[in-house]
Amino acid sequence: MDHIFSTNAWLTIALVFIITLAAKVVRSSVTLPAEKTSKPRPPPEAKGAPLVGIIPAVLRRGLQAVIREQHRALGSVFTLRSLGLAVTFLVGPECSDHFFHAPELEIAIDGLYEVTVPIFGKEVGYDIDLDTRNEQHRFFAKMLRPAKLRGHVLPMVCEIEEYFGKWGECGVVDLMQEVDHVLMLIASRCLLGKEVRENMFDEVASLFHELMGGMHLISMFFPYLPTPGHRRRDKARAKLGEIFSQIVKTRKMSGRVEDDMLQDLIDSTYGDGRATTDTEVTGLLVALLFAGHHTSSTVAVWTALRLLTHPEHLRAVRAEQERLVAAAEQQRSHHGGGGGGGIDYGVLLQMDVLHRCIKEALRLHPVTPMILRRARRGFTVRDKEGGEYSVPAGRLLASPLVVNTLLPNIYKDPHVFDPDRFAAGRAEDKAVAGARDLAYLSFGAGKHACMGEGYAYQQIKVILSHLVSNFELKLESPFPETEDMLSMRPKGKAIVSYKRRTLS
Repeated sequence: MDHIFSTNAWLTIALVFIITLAAKVVRSSVTLPAEKTSKPRPPPEAKGAPLVGIIPAVLRRGLQAVIREQHRALGSVFTLRSLGLAVTFLVGPECSDHFFHAPELEIAIDGLYEVTVPIFGKEVGYDIDLDTRNEQHRFFAKMLRPAKLRGHVLPMVCEIEEYFGKWGECGVVDLMQEVDHVLMLIASRCLLGKEVRENMFDEVASLFHELMGGMHLISMFFPYLPTPGHRRRDKARAKLGEIFSQIVKTRKMSGRVEDDMLQDLIDSTYGDGRATTDTEVTGLLVALLFAGHHTSSTVAVWTALRLLTHPEHLRAVRAEQERLVAAAEQQRSHHGGGGGGGIDYGVLLQMDVLHRCIKEALRLHPVTPMILRRARRGFTVRDKEGGEYSVPAGRLLASPLVVNTLLPNIYKDPHVFDPDRFAAGRAEDKAVAGARDLAYLSFGAGKHACMGEGYAYQQIKVILSHLVSNFELKLESPFPETEDMLSMRPKGKAIVSYKRRTLS
C-alpha cells in the first residue's frame, strides 16, 4: 500500500484488521462448549466511545501506546472492544501458560493466518488440515536441526565474504538494503538450490520481491481482492511455481541430489509414505523464505544499529570475534589442518556476547507486535495479583510482544539496551519463578514456537561477525523509528558509512 496514511491511521487499520479477524473466526468456527466451572468475573474492558470503542484513542495516541496504557490501568488481563467485537490481551508469564501450551482443542491458531495462502500457495500452511500441517512442520524441524545447520555455515560464509568483498575501501550504504540482498544470496545457496544461485538469481529474487510486496494491510481484509499489488503477487507466485516445478522434475529425472533445503523437501515423505508434490515443495520453500528472510533481515539491522549506538558493546563483540577466531585457527593448526578458515559452526556457537546482543535487540524490537490465538473453549486465567477472569469460547486472544518484552518485573530498566541482562549469573529471562519459557517470547513459545530460531541466529551471526571484524562502521542517519505495526522494521533508510579495517 502506498505510504499516504499517517502512522496513526496505519495503526487504526491494524486494529480494525484484528477486529475483522475476530469477526471471521467467531462466525466461521464451531466452538466447543466450555466446561462448567464457578464463574470468575470477565476481564476488565477499556472505556471507549459507543460502537467505535477504542478507535478514537488509537487515532490520537497509536495502538502500541493504547495497549500499554490499558495494561497499566487495567492489569495483566484486559479486553479492547470495538464495533461490537472484542480482543482479550494476556500480559506476562503468569497469564500466558494456557495461551501458549494448551492443546489445539482449546486454544487454536487455525483461521487466523489465511492471508498467507495466496503467498505460500495451495496444499501447504493454512490451506490444509491440522494433521497435514503438523507433518509439514516435521519436515521443517528435520531440516533445521543442528546437524543440518552445521552444513550451511560454509556456504553462508562464502556468500558473505564474496558480497562484502566487493565493497570499496570506504563508502556509504543503506544497511537495510545490503542485508536484504546478502540474505537473498544466502537463501539461494542454502534454500532455493544451486540452479537458482547459478542461473536465475536475479529473476527469482525479483519474483520474491513482488511476492512479499503483495502483503499489504488491505490483504488482511481481502487477500484475493484484485488490486494491482495482488495481481503482481499472484503473477509472481505462479511464475515461481513454474520455475521450482521444473527444477524438481529435472532433479528427479537426472537422479541428481544436492545438499540444500530444496532437496530435503523433495525427499520428505508423509507418515503414510506419500512423497511431497511439486506444488507442496514450492509452497514450503516460499514459506521458509518468507518467514526466515523477514526475521533475519529485521533483527540483523536492528542489532547492528544498536551496536553502532552503543560502542562499548560493539567493542566487546569485536574482541570476542578476534579471540574466538584466533583460538579456532590455533586449534586447527595444532591438529594439522593449517591456519586460516575463520568462522565455522563451533565458533558461531561460542559467540556468547554477540548472541546476547542479538537477543537484546530482538527484545527491544520484536519482529511482530503480537501473537494471535483463538479460544475454542472458554477458560479461566489468573493474573500475578491473584485475580481470576473468565474468557469465553470464540474470543480472539493476543499476547502483545510490544508489552511482554518490556515488563519491568522481568527486565531491569526494560527500555535500555543491555545485552548483559542475559549473561550467566544474571539471566533475567530465567529468573522469574514458574515462568518456564514465557518470560522471553520473541520467538514465541510452546508448540507453535518458531522452529527457525537457530537458523536465524546463525545467519545473523555470520553477517554481523564479518561486518564487525572487517569494517569500521558509523551510523550516519538518525536512529530510526519502527516502520509500522505489521512489519516492525526500521522506518526509512539505515545509512551507514564504512571503512575497511587493516587486519593483521
